[in-house]
Amino acid sequence: MAVAAYSAMEMRPFAVTVVGRDRPGIVSAVSAVLLEHGVNIADSRMTVLGGHLAMTLVIAVPDDVNAGKLRAGLDTVRERLGLESVSLAEVEALPEEASSEPSHIVSVSGGDHPGIVHAVSSALAERGWNISDLETRVVGEEEAGPLYAMLLEVALTPEASTSDLKQALEPVGRAESVEIISRPLDRKEE
Repeated sequence: MAVAAYSAMEMRPFAVTVVGRDRPGIVSAVSAVLLEHGVNIADSRMTVLGGHLAMTLVIAVPDDVNAGKLRAGLDTVRERLGLESVSLAEVEALPEEASSEPSHIVSVSGGDHPGIVHAVSSALAERGWNISDLETRVVGEEEAGPLYAMLLEVALTPEASTSDLKQALEPVGRAESVEIISRPLDRKEE
């Protein structure tokens, strides 16, 4: 399909999520079904968590594509590869300015225990600050137990400062016995 013809088509946004035991060929199989239906992958994130692939795609589906047939093609991939879950859902088209641009990086480290993600995310949410990216890992076996590491990209509200962020997270660090470091996100001019 020519690029000009493709860009002139009316498109509907959908989200696809895929979860399954990691192995070669999953991304290829899913993208093949999307290509068969003339679907464009607009945004994606894929990672392996605990030996399982987790993939989320935001796709642009031409108006003339039957969502039921697209779903059936994805279900065939799920069955053939023995994946735990493949879902397709129409989502609302949002203007680009609807997503907040991250302004700060926050790193958290300390002994692994339940509640760290909740404590940090709650402190941010209470102030209307958005998490745009979050990654966690349990690493190594320290004498006192495994070490938990979390890295977040956060979008502060325009009136908030790095100092406000540090002040909001200090009590969380003490309560959870973790070290929390925050700094402005460096954006290189292009």
